[in-house]
Amino acid sequence: MVVDSPARPRLVGEDVEVPLVDGSSRRYVNMDYAASSPTLVEVAQAVQGFMPYYSSVHRGAGFKSQVSTAVYEGARAAVHAFFRARRDDAVIFTRNTTDSINLLAESLAPGTSVVAFATEHHANLLPWQKGRHHVTYLPPPASADEALARLEDHLRQAPTDLVAVTGASNVTGELWPVAKLAGLAHANGARILLDAAQLAPHYPVSVTDLDVDYLAVSGHKLYAPYGAGVLLGRPDWLAQSDPYMRGGGAVDFVTTTEVLWTSLPDRQEAGSPNVVGAAALGKALEVLQRYGMERVAEEELALAEYARGQLGRVPGVDVYRLWDAGAPRIGVLPFNVHGYSYGQVAAVLSAEYGIGVRHGCFCAHPLMVHVLQVDSSDIVQIRASFRQGTRPKVPGAVRASLGLGTTKEDVDYFVASVSNLVAHGPRWRYVEDPRTGESSPQPDPRPWPSLGLTTNRERSSAAESS
Repeated sequence: MVVDSPARPRLVGEDVEVPLVDGSSRRYVNMDYAASSPTLVEVAQAVQGFMPYYSSVHRGAGFKSQVSTAVYEGARAAVHAFFRARRDDAVIFTRNTTDSINLLAESLAPGTSVVAFATEHHANLLPWQKGRHHVTYLPPPASADEALARLEDHLRQAPTDLVAVTGASNVTGELWPVAKLAGLAHANGARILLDAAQLAPHYPVSVTDLDVDYLAVSGHKLYAPYGAGVLLGRPDWLAQSDPYMRGGGAVDFVTTTEVLWTSLPDRQEAGSPNVVGAAALGKALEVLQRYGMERVAEEELALAEYARGQLGRVPGVDVYRLWDAGAPRIGVLPFNVHGYSYGQVAAVLSAEYGIGVRHGCFCAHPLMVHVLQVDSSDIVQIRASFRQGTRPKVPGAVRASLGLGTTKEDVDYFVASVSNLVAHGPRWRYVEDPRTGESSPQPDPRPWPSLGLTTNRERSSAAESS
């Protein structure tokens, strides 16, 4: 008997038409999945169905509270199953990956020794810099093998408690050798944290198979942008420390002079939790698991290779990478166009072609400085300018990124649009804001949608007319 494969999950807004500056419109081409993904249709439907029963969770005898608690804890179980966690691993709901890593950082004893690569996202660089820990940043490696060699050399020379690594670069897309890095960490008495924010939406992630001790992810990159993230991992460090955030729900008993903290996961989830966000994330993981993350990876990696090859053949376009061209990568393509600022390229693609991309430094300044080969004297000048209260132009790039809804037709249209910009230039006038470096079409006649929500543009207009 032949069983049909599940259909590709649909995304909210995948057929939305957006206005262009010439007065026409076209279907929005989303090339910005690495920043934040759209909502799965099934997730939005599930949230809509849940909302009439939404209420407080835990210790509520009301029927809605009972339903909400069951939904919340069901989402926790879905996270545990999706990432194939160990039986006793804790699943802590947070706001996002950044919140998760900060939670872990605050849970470590003062003086803990941490090592990370300088190529990390700021979410996995800045939490270790608060002065509580001894942190070492290893230089950007030229290959996966060099990453392993540099980590092994450091671990042999310096006692280390935690290795903090990414699973896939949010700037250049390389897949890091997580299982081998975990093996090195454990062989030298250290634990390992996996920042899976970019890896998890595009590749199967098993905590058990990779043998990582902690994993951090964001719902807004996993097709559930409702404000929930997760820190998953071994419970002892999280249970032995005081809560990252103090408040109701994290305690067993309180007096004015003493507090008895409760057990996990409540210990690290003080306050009213984001039940809707957790429910949405749990549902998204169930949908992705049904479709098959191996299938997602196979489809997206092939499309990413095609996109990288096509974009790389456009004259006047530089496509950046950290490792050699043969290294496996998710669909993240950083590039610049000769003769145009990255802000202007992004503005043109949006205003004239209806394409959404990201531009700037992608919350990874040390990696961008390395990839763009920025001179050290320029870095000194940039820092000095910021300290003096001015905003210098920071080196950066444009980033196109693929996801579940990206098609070959989308890639072809995107590459053709970049090619058209190179060959013919912009068809509209653009002005750069000297304060921010952002470019925008002038004039910008594009009408905004009626959302039923008050935007800052409407508030500004109302204030000016009053």
